[in-house]
Amino acid sequence: MSKGTERPAGRITNGLPVAPPTLADVAERAGVSRQTVSNAVNNPDLLRADTLARVLEAIDDLGYSPNRAARNLRTRASHLIGMRINPAQEGTANATMDRFVHSLVETSREAGYHVLLFAGEPRDPMAGYDDLLRSTAVDAFVVTDTYLGNPQATWLESRRAPFVAFGRPWDNPSAVHPWVDVDGAAGTDLATTHLLDRGHTRIAWIGWRKDSFIGEDRRSGWSRALHARGLPTTGLASRVEDTVASGREASAVLLDEAQPSAFVCASDTLAMGVLHTLAQRGLAAGRDVAVVGFDDSQVAQVVPPGLTSVRQPLEEVAVEIVKGLEGLLAHPPVVGPGVMLTPTLALRGSS
Repeated sequence: MSKGTERPAGRITNGLPVAPPTLADVAERAGVSRQTVSNAVNNPDLLRADTLARVLEAIDDLGYSPNRAARNLRTRASHLIGMRINPAQEGTANATMDRFVHSLVETSREAGYHVLLFAGEPRDPMAGYDDLLRSTAVDAFVVTDTYLGNPQATWLESRRAPFVAFGRPWDNPSAVHPWVDVDGAAGTDLATTHLLDRGHTRIAWIGWRKDSFIGEDRRSGWSRALHARGLPTTGLASRVEDTVASGREASAVLLDEAQPSAFVCASDTLAMGVLHTLAQRGLAAGRDVAVVGFDDSQVAQVVPPGLTSVRQPLEEVAVEIVKGLEGLLAHPPVVGPGVMLTPTLALRGSS
């Protein structure tokens, strides 16, 4: 094929796709061996200047793009960051992960990386990781499942795979991998103090079951704020599954048995359940009973009268995670300390 009739990769001719040029095509065009083409791409210093120029000219003429996976075997630099995502839980109102993913993608792009999302199955916490490591498709991972007993961190460490966790190492405080987390206890302390300052003294808590370290951390902020004012917590707390239905049922029981004037919830999902209960009883959120959620989801921003909610600084989380990744991928690698960020309170009509 003459130089004037070359077709670049991906071009459509006569309605049919043209196969992209291969390393063998470049070798034939340049009149060299395939190994010489490989050296031109991966180790150009090994070639004479005239040979290298001839190969590069052939690469340019053919529009050849070296295979990424093959190149990564040598350089370990795909500039891809892998992150596993799980299916959304039915019956919830939380889109925090969606907001986090958007922040991470944008921040990574600004640092010269792209995020490769791969699907996860809740019953298999390791699904997808091994395939990506074997193919050298990614430089590092972002791990978001840091609940007690999750094997991802241990598995990745055993294979010396770089990763940064969104979430502190609950079951291994001495872990040396970099992590970024949001101080949930500080958030619920802030929410409870806000209600106390508004004159509420019987503030109920609806949180997650006791085996959730994140849930217990958030509960501790609620109890700490009440105890600091000399107020009781006995009979004012409920631990349930994170669904709207659970929040609705728990708030109905607490209203009947403890008569709180306000609720602090471990999530906006549970707070939505409280709002349902209040509406069913003809009570107005914010006027008759105050309600505060956690995560400042899109639902919190649009549901009448607006749900006051603890807002996680996910944009800052993304920035710190990318900093951690850049440190791990530096030469030599730099492992920074864990980073704890403080949330804020988005005030709306429900409180």
